[in-house]
Amino acid sequence: MTSTTPQSALITGNSSGLGLGLTRVLAADGAAVYGMSRRGCPDDGVAGDVQIDLADFDTIPEAMDRLLQGVTRLDLVILNAGLLGHIQRMPDAPMEELRLLMDVNTFANKVILDRLLTREIPVGQIVAISSGAAVFGNAGWSGYSLSKAALNMLMQLYSHEFPGVPVHSLAPGLIDTAMQDYLCDEADSETFTALQRLKAARGTRTMPEPETAARDILEVLPRLREQPSGSFVDIRALNDPEEYARLTGRR
Repeated sequence: MTSTTPQSALITGNSSGLGLGLTRVLAADGAAVYGMSRRGCPDDGVAGDVQIDLADFDTIPEAMDRLLQGVTRLDLVILNAGLLGHIQRMPDAPMEELRLLMDVNTFANKVILDRLLTREIPVGQIVAISSGAAVFGNAGWSGYSLSKAALNMLMQLYSHEFPGVPVHSLAPGLIDTAMQDYLCDEADSETFTALQRLKAARGTRTMPEPETAARDILEVLPRLREQPSGSFVDIRALNDPEEYARLTGRR
């Protein structure tokens, strides 16, 4: 463990995908990792883990109290848990699905952050995993884009509640998780053409495996701390500003 490696971390959505990748990389580096997810972390060796449906807000405070009993500091909090929903036209998006996406992707994080404030646990850095979909608004991304855009604002607002703590929403770039099975193989890429870029990227370095993406995220945390607290940052803008400008047309 280096001087910049977090010694303790809370990771939500750590049962699979990026959350599990972050858990494995941090644990391998010697960090005490505490996790919250619906299915539970499949790995041994974590400091603590609770199974919880984050859409059930009333159960979150008690679950966090059990998970963090005796914890006096969290060097890093990564709010990673989230749902994709369906790629569909906005008129086709059911209100029930939109509400669920807002609950899990946005409002559950409010409950988690409120509990950290109530427990007065010192926190070194807070990162919410967002998405380029939060700002680009491509056709078909419906509730996912809405909820991630709301998440960005939630983090901006909570940056005022955690004075002195770097608080950011971070788009981690493309990651080869189970979500890509649906996006690349099932969703209608002819109608929703933004999906074609994902299909082309799968299997390339542009779309790394979760543990590789986790290492990339952890490596940029010191530079992320230098950005204004409360801001949304795309990891590609930190790592390769010229390429990010080319991809987004923001030269």
